[in-house]
Amino acid sequence: MISLADVYHVMAATIPLYVAMILAYISVKWWKLFTPDQCSGINKFVARFSIPLLSFQVISTNNPYKMNVKLVCADFAQKLFAFFALAVITKIRSRGNLSWIITGLSLSSLPNTLILGIPILRAMYGDEAAMLLTQIVVLQSLIWYNLLLFLFEVNAMKEAYTAPPTEVAELEAPQEAQPKEGGHEEKITTPRKTKIMLILLTVGRKLIVNPNTHATVLGLVWASIRFRWGLQLPKIVDRSISILADGGLGMAMFSLGLFMASQASIIACGTRMAVLAMAIKFVGGPALMAVPAVAIGLRGTLFRVAIVQAALPQGIVPFVFAKEYNVHPDILSTG
Repeated sequence: MISLADVYHVMAATIPLYVAMILAYISVKWWKLFTPDQCSGINKFVARFSIPLLSFQVISTNNPYKMNVKLVCADFAQKLFAFFALAVITKIRSRGNLSWIITGLSLSSLPNTLILGIPILRAMYGDEAAMLLTQIVVLQSLIWYNLLLFLFEVNAMKEAYTAPPTEVAELEAPQEAQPKEGGHEEKITTPRKTKIMLILLTVGRKLIVNPNTHATVLGLVWASIRFRWGLQLPKIVDRSISILADGGLGMAMFSLGLFMASQASIIACGTRMAVLAMAIKFVGGPALMAVPAVAIGLRGTLFRVAIVQAALPQGIVPFVFAKEYNVHPDILSTG
């Protein structure tokens, strides 16, 4: 039974985020304080600065040696099920459009566990449930947000990238110069394979210099050191990171409000798409989680935590990335 005190704690955790969103909306819609270029700059700041520091803080404060293996495996399997299901659907309906796979994965599998989920599950099932949910937050920051970035980059290259003819020729020339055996020409590198390789190389280079990649790797390394030998960051460093990271979610919600104000309607994607997004999130997400949860053998509180977190509203971070790469931000803003 959730008490009034628990309800208050949930509201205290969530309402400030919507205050930030509403203020941003008003600042553009009524007060005209920001231009479109400035709004884009704010979102870039969030994607490249605030979110990486938030990811580092979340990952580095979680003990990697005490992860619940069953819950982690169930969450991992749910994301994979969602990815393959969406890949099949989009292959049939929209000829394999990667942008729809990205959007569907964000809606169905990446809940707002950090701010909304933890106080709700703590109120429903106690501190143990909140601790379990923190592990899912870490998994999202460590694996799934980076996978999203990879897919966003691949999608950007696939739409916008054209391999220069000279570069393709340079790669194919050494192969054509090789001697032919048995009178048959073996064409090792095809234009299609060359283009795929160039795309993957470009994406790899971009991810290597992406602050989110650095933050997750450093967060995991420091967490491993910290909980193995009981070390702590110097207070000055810790407080510096905390101050900047704590503003990450607030700035992300502010960016969401700015985007909503720039659209003709608050429900930017339209009512029909909004209903579909809700169905994917509140029905598809829990259903996809139930399958691996039962198969792996989750029981009791562990099972309930897995299902409830899968039904939480979509997290704000996927919207920030969607806006940065311009991949259906209207749908994700509604979600």
